[in-house]
Amino acid sequence: MTTLVPVTYKGGVYRHDEIMDLIDDLGGYIVQKHVMAQDVVLQSFVPRDDIEMIRRIAKPLAGEVVEAPLVGTEIAVVSPSLEIHHLPHISCDIAEYLRRSGAKTNMVGLARGFGKRIANLNDEERDVINEHDLAVYALGNFEECIRQKFPALRREIHVPIVVTGAPDRETLMQVIDPPVEGYVGGIGRIMHRFKRPEELGKLDELVDEVSRALDARRDALAKDPLSVFPPRLMAIIEEQIHEVSMLTHPTPVTAQMEGLRVKLPYDSYADDVRSLAVAEGVTVGDIADVTPSRMRNYILIRIKPFSETRILV
Repeated sequence: MTTLVPVTYKGGVYRHDEIMDLIDDLGGYIVQKHVMAQDVVLQSFVPRDDIEMIRRIAKPLAGEVVEAPLVGTEIAVVSPSLEIHHLPHISCDIAEYLRRSGAKTNMVGLARGFGKRIANLNDEERDVINEHDLAVYALGNFEECIRQKFPALRREIHVPIVVTGAPDRETLMQVIDPPVEGYVGGIGRIMHRFKRPEELGKLDELVDEVSRALDARRDALAKDPLSVFPPRLMAIIEEQIHEVSMLTHPTPVTAQMEGLRVKLPYDSYADDVRSLAVAEGVTVGDIADVTPSRMRNYILIRIKPFSETRILV
């Protein structure tokens, strides 16, 4: 089986369609396309053995191909609140930096995330966070505050968690119990956007920590592969449900590690999604759970593993 790896192509708009056709011909998938003035960014999955060939063909077009481990993931950036008291600058910087590395990010500002004694999650916030591949918690400056608040803010969260805060990594590891999948210290409440080299270095450290946590999850999924590769199911949906192309969202179908988020109303389109043919005699309903998302009544697709369906598309 060909191994597909996430990469990002950055180049000019001129002749970028040749790169898109090449990725398709090689059996790859384009997850997202950004056009900004005269520049284009393609986030995609391509065969590992063909990366050098894509680089060679992209070079005359002044294009660059880089591996991007966060492509095809959706990450929640969780802040105790988005009020000025918690200085949302850093949450915005984290979300944007992860987005530049290929992830689709959503900011979650908690309704009751403030106050050491009353900090908590409500049911909707918990469900929304659990719909993502990973959650980054952007916490504050004080060890005791983090120690008392975090147990309530992580209750019933089942996705991997990476925590940031002003205390150093070693201190965070002692403060947070039970442990989480990643820690990045030196990021607390900051009254300005990240610009200095040492600040950008912390964001690079965060990307590395998130990538490591997601790689561990990919290794676990590889032991029991999904019935269909999420970007492949994404291509099928975009081809067969024409209303998707009419949506104004930047990512009308968002790829995740174990499924997709389709930004169409669940009540109107869920049955259409379930009945889509992915192979001869196999429909989406046979290999995936199609459920309503807690985010704006979107459609959430969770692909079942091979051990459950005995189907590999």
